[in-house]
Amino acid sequence: MERISLQPDVDERWSTVLFDKSWHKGVIGIVASRVIEHYYRPTIILTESNGKAAGSARSVKDFDLYEAIGACSDLLEQYGGHMYAAGLTMPIENVEKFAERFEQVVRERMRPEQRIPVEEVDLELSFEDVNPKLMSTLNHMGPFGPGNMKPVFLTRGVVDSGGARVVGEAHLKMSLFHPSDPSKRFEAIAFRQAHHDELIHSGEPFSVLYTIEENEWQGRTSLQLNVKDIKAGTDGLLVSEESKAFTQA
Repeated sequence: MERISLQPDVDERWSTVLFDKSWHKGVIGIVASRVIEHYYRPTIILTESNGKAAGSARSVKDFDLYEAIGACSDLLEQYGGHMYAAGLTMPIENVEKFAERFEQVVRERMRPEQRIPVEEVDLELSFEDVNPKLMSTLNHMGPFGPGNMKPVFLTRGVVDSGGARVVGEAHLKMSLFHPSDPSKRFEAIAFRQAHHDELIHSGEPFSVLYTIEENEWQGRTSLQLNVKDIKAGTDGLLVSEESKAFTQA
């Protein structure tokens, strides 16, 4: 995330390609998926393996990542996968040229509306239902990825405890609770949503769309909310009937 944020054209790019020979091959696919949560665009994370640049690629909704990589195949030694996830290997000296070509291909093939994050709500929750038992259930539903996305929840009418602040250049750090139970508070991070800072500090209730994560610090594990979207009031985010049916199933 730091490497991306330091890129001079970070907000203008349509794709992300990063290489570092020190990164562990076993986690780069997970990292690619997490990067997409914050920078919503096709992402490829590469590391060194057997003297080559090898990596994992992840896509966004409805964009054919496999075909886009195929358009750069002359720079690759091998690749394979499907629409939303792929693996690839190339000579290390080709990485920079590949990143430029891949960016060009994505710009040519991706429709502007595909750059807008699409969040589907799986279930509307009360904060009183967010507890370690729910987290244990979610852990058994993994691993998560394009074919099995992490469940997204909606809670309406929450407020911040008063200590919300902007971290980095564009992220919001909050401590959220529902007025019905001020004692139950959750630390929350909203990446690239600093534009909501005025709303959060207004004291007015708002609705949040989020996933639930475990945060480990100094031997203690707590639940943290990764906020995907924020809307003023209590009716700005809706749970579709399709999502309700999916959840019930």
